Amino acid sequence: MSDNLPPCPACSGAYTYEMGALLVCPECGHEWSASEGPASEGPADGASGGKVIRDAVGNVLADGDTVTVVKTLKVKGSPSGIKAGTKVRNIRLVDGVDGHDIDCKVDGFGAMQLKSSVVKKV
Repeated sequence: MSDNLPPCPACSGAYTYEMGALLVCPECGHEWSASEGPASEGPADGASGGKVIRDAVGNVLADGDTVTVVKTLKVKGSPSGIKAGTKVRNIRLVDGVDGHDIDCKVDGFGAMQLKSSVVKKV
């Protein structure tokens, strides 16, 4: 492992480490490719591949944002589902399946993927 790793582009933390092909910041949880640097963070708005992901009302989403669910969602195996108004913190934007482009942890349900069309940025 190299001691010459770049600082985190999100928080400028000096304690980055390698995890496979990614660099990870333990202070803020930001992950990025070793080939991309701080200069490549700008136009992508935090989205992968330069694709801009917007919420239900048109706000641009980025990694680490906090969002609110705007409608009640059914969840397999759960009698109640995720209720409208539930806050989801520290989202991560991904290229998901069937339009599920947000990877997150929902309190009481665990890790799951959501569609950006059912959330609103706080």
